[in-house]
Amino acid sequence: MSPKTKPAMKQFSIVLASFLYLLSAVGCSAETPAVASTESAPPAAEVGHAHDEQSLGTFTIGELSVELAQGHGAVEAGKEAHLVVKLEDSQAGAASVRAWIGSADRLLSYVGKGEYAASHDDYDIHATAPDPLAADAQWWIEVVEANGTIHVGAVDLLR
Repeated sequence: MSPKTKPAMKQFSIVLASFLYLLSAVGCSAETPAVASTESAPPAAEVGHAHDEQSLGTFTIGELSVELAQGHGAVEAGKEAHLVVKLEDSQAGAASVRAWIGSADRLLSYVGKGEYAASHDDYDIHATAPDPLAADAQWWIEVVEANGTIHVGAVDLLR
């Protein structure tokens, strides 16, 4: 290797390392909960429900009874929406809950992870609607029980 290529290789290595670091940071952020907490923000259990929620009803997803409510008004393309999921007592707090707006295949959908709030015994999920928003888009809910059983179902969203 000539003396002239050493600085170029060093620069390339730094650029490559920076790119990989940024790529890993972006990849990790997709797995973080939709509602990130910071040290200055109160815990979710203390925030309460101030989202003007509208009931979507009670549904059976797999073998589970699930009560749903939508907050933040009507779902709009590219905007954040809020879903409140209340599970039957046997699963409350022990299950993992995710939701997205769109289709079963999650294409172009942001998947929000539910944050359990013991103070009101439900999961709060924030998800961004795809843009464009398909006419047949629905709320898709995935519940993973503590024993690993997965239940997936869909309900109509408020537009």
